[in-house]
Amino acid sequence: MKTDSLFYRIFHNVPALFFELIGQPSRQGYQFKSIEVKQTAFRIDRVFLGLML
Repeated sequence: MKTDSLFYRIFHNVPALFFELIGQPSRQGYQFKSIEVKQTAFRIDRVFLGLML
């Protein structure tokens, strides 16, 4: 499966860039990780998730 490794590397190393690109203030408490949605294995390479505090 081909992935967007360029975007993974950018957002993994500089996660605040995501919020800058969408015009929102940088937020703390997010993880950038790979998740899988069950449906004959449909995978989302990386997604920002809020941390459970």
